[in-house]
Amino acid sequence: MLQRFFIFCSGADTDILEECAPGERTKYAGIGATVFFTAVMATIAASYALFTVFDTLYTAIFFGIIWGFLIFNLDRFIVSTIKKRNNFFDEIIQASPRIALAIIIAIVISKPLELKIFEKEINQVLLEEKNDMTLANKDQLALQYTPTIEALNSEIETLKNEITSKETEVNALYDTYIAEAEGRAGTEILGKGPVYKEKREKHDAELAALQELRANNAAKIEASEAQIALLAAEYQTKVAETQPVIDGFDGLMARVNALGKLPLLPSLFIFLLFLAIETSPIFAKLLSPKGAYDLKLEEQESALKSWVNQQKTQREVLVTTDRDVNNRVYADIAEEQELYDYKRKKARELMQMQADAFYKKQKSVL
Repeated sequence: MLQRFFIFCSGADTDILEECAPGERTKYAGIGATVFFTAVMATIAASYALFTVFDTLYTAIFFGIIWGFLIFNLDRFIVSTIKKRNNFFDEIIQASPRIALAIIIAIVISKPLELKIFEKEINQVLLEEKNDMTLANKDQLALQYTPTIEALNSEIETLKNEITSKETEVNALYDTYIAEAEGRAGTEILGKGPVYKEKREKHDAELAALQELRANNAAKIEASEAQIALLAAEYQTKVAETQPVIDGFDGLMARVNALGKLPLLPSLFIFLLFLAIETSPIFAKLLSPKGAYDLKLEEQESALKSWVNQQKTQREVLVTTDRDVNNRVYADIAEEQELYDYKRKKARELMQMQADAFYKKQKSVL
């Protein structure tokens, strides 16, 4: 039962194989087993690849099974269409498109399995990429807020400098009227005379202006700092909103790209393994000598081809003969006087009717 199933998988004609030696059946059962297990590996690989896309187990398994049946059908078709020829180079030319298709199938099958085998290494590469993307994302978002924040900080610094300058000016006026009172400068007269009062009034006026400036600038600084805090909060909100996108950067394409950044040699060996598995049935048929199955299949096909050519030749002869007979029949009829007279009579009547109709039409016009 198992042998018959694997023979079915090989695409061989079971009726012909029943007439062959057991060795022929064993050979095609081995080829069919390779086709079957390649389809199983394709199902596993496709299920894992689709699981990374849909993140749903049952959906991935369902479409993975469909993909496995597709690969099974393609492999079975490839193997069954390769037939032994009398010339090895003709066989190579016949098999070359199928070998190219087998290479494509091997790539498609091996890539998802490579993603699973090197999952830990791929996760490390993705982690580094996510960290870089996080930093780049923060820098990019900061470009939207940095100019405004810097302008506000500059404005705050200017307001503070105004207060500092005013304080320096008021302190200088304070020192001036104190020195006048002590007789160390100005009139150098000890006591609080008119000059002292004048300088004291000027200091008091500037001190009042300083208090007003402090109040005004403090309100402006507080407003600017509140705006800076608001921009900083918006920046953190944007970072928090965009971070899930970066955290979810582990889809199929991202993993394939991450796999490409790993050393080539391990992936190459896995690909070569699946390529060998995928092309082994093809090369098994190419390298094996022509067996009883191939001879019987060739005999059956040649018999069918001969019968088709015979039927085609007979139809061509039948058409040619029928055409010659028809030509002779119509040639004989054309020579009969009775037929000539009859057609001459009818033609005369037709011409008379045409003349009468033309006459009536012309008369109605006039």
